[in-house]
Amino acid sequence: MAVQRTGMSVRRCVMVTSLVMALGMITAACQEAETPKTSTTSTTSSENPKQLKLGSLLPSTGDLASLGGPMIASVPLLVETVNQCGGVNGAPVTLVASDDQTDATAGTEAVTRLVNVEKVAGVVGSFASGVSMAGAAVTSRNKVMMISPGSTNPELTKKSKEFNGYWARTAPSDAYQAPAMAKLAYDKGYRKIATIVINNDYGRGFEQEFIKAFKALGGTIINEAKPTRYDPKATTLKTEAAEVFGSKPDAVAAIMYVESGSLLLKSAYEQGVSQNIPVLLPDGMYSDDLAKKVGQTKDGKYIAAGVLGTIPGADGTALASFTKIWEAKLKRPVGAYAAHSWDAAALLALAAQASGKNTGEGIQSKISTVANGPGEAVTDVCEGLKLLKAGKPINYQGASGNVDLDGNGDVIGSYDIWTVKDDGTIGKLGNVKSK
Repeated sequence: MAVQRTGMSVRRCVMVTSLVMALGMITAACQEAETPKTSTTSTTSSENPKQLKLGSLLPSTGDLASLGGPMIASVPLLVETVNQCGGVNGAPVTLVASDDQTDATAGTEAVTRLVNVEKVAGVVGSFASGVSMAGAAVTSRNKVMMISPGSTNPELTKKSKEFNGYWARTAPSDAYQAPAMAKLAYDKGYRKIATIVINNDYGRGFEQEFIKAFKALGGTIINEAKPTRYDPKATTLKTEAAEVFGSKPDAVAAIMYVESGSLLLKSAYEQGVSQNIPVLLPDGMYSDDLAKKVGQTKDGKYIAAGVLGTIPGADGTALASFTKIWEAKLKRPVGAYAAHSWDAAALLALAAQASGKNTGEGIQSKISTVANGPGEAVTDVCEGLKLLKAGKPINYQGASGNVDLDGNGDVIGSYDIWTVKDDGTIGKLGNVKSK
């Protein structure tokens, strides 16, 4: 696996896994920015190159960088695993890693380079829904398959027809997560909720689905007529914090990303408006260092302690084996969306093998077949590749879930309930389903 860097200025590179010289592996340690390397492989989608070339478009910088780490680490881990068992279509897989900077403009430039310069056949990405929306327009136009491990905006379902089958995701839409959060809120006894959202595709899409679901349960959104939304590039949220918490709701649903969302929680505390008002958070706020970012009270307690959140869970039959590989290589617990990223890369490799072609068109033609079957159920990627090489159909059962894709490239999932504990760490409280 040759791992390269493309796109904008990169403040830190992706950490990838162990050196395997026979397969062309290289290891990248975390370091300061470096000049991107240019791929020596040049192919077009109409050719059948000797090697499958994949790209990743994930945030190592920007508002979602803290969530991007586990996703970024998973993709080369999958590629290494595939290459150790013979690669795809008889050759090692090559990976080109790219930072989307959690920004649609930067992400579009990066994915354009992946497609037009690096000539990748498939892309794992992106995470931010706005980046995926822009990126999928580029990849689909060039017949490159894109699978997101974390973009959850329901609008992507509506857009899927425009992407002509060159789009899918292994994380469920917020059309499922928002109702799950609404149910969690209602089950907690909250009847009047105020919302505050980041004013982008993710925030507005989640907000719309949450309001609809919470009202259907019998609840009231007290600021529905005048929603509180903030600019993604905001550096202070004092006015917004005073507005949403000052409305005296039973709870606040804060649909945000970590960097800016932590500003809201800190500002609300400093203004004294958040006392005794519970806060509900989505997956975009899930981060091991959330408590640290928000800060502590004068007596040393974490301000964020006690918040409740939802996040797509990983409960696939391959989770145990994936966890074993992850922990053996990376020496740390599996992070959020790591399993979804593994599955996204796995589907790209399996579909290429099933088609016998290392092209975007080949992958697109077989992506639903390997995800949904019919065929032998497999959880091990190498076993799946072996069966496909022998001409036998498979039904891949992933680490994040069964990854059965519907006609829009969507999956259905369950959601973990998480909280910030008194010691500042993230804890899991259980799970909730939207239906």
